Amino acid sequence: MRYHSIGDLGIRSSLQALGCMGMSEFYGTATEKKSLAVLSRAVELGINHFDTADLYGRGANEILVGKFLRETSREDILIASKFGIMRDPDGVLGSTSDRELNNSPEYAKRACDNSLRRLGLDYIDLYYLHRYDSSIPIEDIVGTLGELVTEGKIRAIGLCEINAHLLRRACSEHPIAALQSEYSLFARDVENEILPTCLELGVSFLAYSPLGRGILSGRIKSVDTLEPNDLRRQAPMFSRKNLPHNLLLVEKIEKVAEKYDVTSAQIALAWLYHFGDNIIPIPGTKRIRYLEENVEAMKVTLSKEDFKQLEKFTAPENIAGGGKWSTRQDE
Repeated sequence: MRYHSIGDLGIRSSLQALGCMGMSEFYGTATEKKSLAVLSRAVELGINHFDTADLYGRGANEILVGKFLRETSREDILIASKFGIMRDPDGVLGSTSDRELNNSPEYAKRACDNSLRRLGLDYIDLYYLHRYDSSIPIEDIVGTLGELVTEGKIRAIGLCEINAHLLRRACSEHPIAALQSEYSLFARDVENEILPTCLELGVSFLAYSPLGRGILSGRIKSVDTLEPNDLRRQAPMFSRKNLPHNLLLVEKIEKVAEKYDVTSAQIALAWLYHFGDNIIPIPGTKRIRYLEENVEAMKVTLSKEDFKQLEKFTAPENIAGGGKWSTRQDE
């Protein structure tokens, strides 16, 4: 495992993080026992960065991560969580219609305290604004998070799914350690402005859904194989109209993978690593074998020719229903 500092506070992160969302909601069912085993194996493999949020399972995911932390050493483990989206406590798990943005200072402080309680921690290493409410100036929100830094409740501030202009404004108020957005071969919206701005400002970029919500693994051949409450049933890229076309592109990625004797998922992750250490993928999984496969991708070095080939046939205009799918505050 390789490591990289996030922000300028010396927060040390493995160059692959583990997305924990699917252990509690949205991508089918999971058991606590198996999820705890995945978290434990991740530490054995050198992963020290675990990504959760109060949204996931209405706090259940933070409780799960907190239980894991009580059973292991907190030392050198980086916990990232998020706030900013309220959910109806009586809503149905897996639903994307039971939420409301709340970026107010009062809610930010209350949400942080609640996350600390569920996680069983004195501080959160990296605390993200999960989704931005444009009715509140970004400076006001970041200023409130800066107060939490001063109070010692969080170590660093992160933002999710904002544009380059907002990132610059945020950085003028308080140092921003990380920006998290969807990024994969099938969702490349951030390439024109966000990635260059992050590099310029010294903001680490965290890529969620780096496997295109699983499509780049080659293991999803039909939406009918997904559980009824699986979030991907609502994603344009997985629609009955678009999926067959996109699977043809996955087959091209698989042909590249054959040259390296690896999987298409490993090629998708290797493509992200080609850009350097400022991009940290956050693949999520509920299974140890896929976790191990994802970590092994760090050993794959793409040739310039293969990198260019991947860039060409996964150009945004070639993906049916592609691009980031974040309009429902699902991540």
